[in-house]
Amino acid sequence: MNVIGLDIGGANLKAADVNGHAVARAFALWKQPERLADELAALLGEFDTPDCLAVTMTAELADCYRSKSDGVDRVLRAVEEVAGGARVFVWQTGAEFVSPEVAREIPLLVAAANWHALATWIGRMTPNSGALLIDIGSTTTDLIPLQDGVPVPEGMTDCERLCAGELVYSGVRRTPLCAIAHSVPLGEGYCPLAAELFATTLDVYLTLGWIPEDETDCETADGRPATIAAAHDRLSRMLCCDASEFTRDDAEIVARFLGDVQRQRITGALDRVLRNQKQPCEHVLISGSGSFLAEAIVLEHRQLKTARTFRLSECLTSAVAQSACAAAIAHLGHERLGSF
Repeated sequence: MNVIGLDIGGANLKAADVNGHAVARAFALWKQPERLADELAALLGEFDTPDCLAVTMTAELADCYRSKSDGVDRVLRAVEEVAGGARVFVWQTGAEFVSPEVAREIPLLVAAANWHALATWIGRMTPNSGALLIDIGSTTTDLIPLQDGVPVPEGMTDCERLCAGELVYSGVRRTPLCAIAHSVPLGEGYCPLAAELFATTLDVYLTLGWIPEDETDCETADGRPATIAAAHDRLSRMLCCDASEFTRDDAEIVARFLGDVQRQRITGALDRVLRNQKQPCEHVLISGSGSFLAEAIVLEHRQLKTARTFRLSECLTSAVAQSACAAAIAHLGHERLGSF
């Protein structure tokens, strides 16, 4: 049976199968929700015809939808439109697949359930110990405690997970810099940041060399390329300057400061999760496009730096690691839906 896993987000669409093929595409759903079916069709066109689509989503939170219930329904309509003869099943945080009809009846259980699918799948790497999954993506950070290979979170919905510290709405590409810090070092003092979407964390990590330049990537705050030069301009505007007033050295100092603050904030949430964990954390599982940030946090952490670390990027291909939730849902679907 050919099962394709779909991880449908508000800013990115990802698909994967169980044979190591994965595809990810940026798509600003909130700007063009009517194009979701077309975008999904193009994504599925990269794969052999599926027998089954295993679906998880975070797109229901996009503000083009009136509610999560409305979002779940609209996303599933788009999936059903492109499914053809393939059956559709949706992952829910009760650790099982349900039909689209049932999913519409329990929207809060299928909303933002991709983290649970990922933890359920890769948690098997640590079947007899306490562990922690750190998944840092472009927009958010998931800190998921595992016990004997099974996710044991305090929260299940996004709001509950935010309150528990298990979800940190901070990532390595899309987070506005004014959400990281109120002011940054400049000269002999500090300068407040503009409360505006002039730059994001992508510009921080481009400047620091942690994310490589890509002139074809224009998913940036100003629509200009993801290059160091353009990042310098974007960072300048955060201080209401232009590049003639704000040097490259200034940019590196500010980027280093903002990177430090982001690590500290994620570490604070991580400490809270570890305090609530019943078993000692012997293993750390790292995944996501922000794996480099997770690794830096683990290396600096007094408790986790002695834990054994598994990096999905080393266990899987780069493409699959970047679409880990889609790969997880594909594998879970292949195992559990093969009898349908």
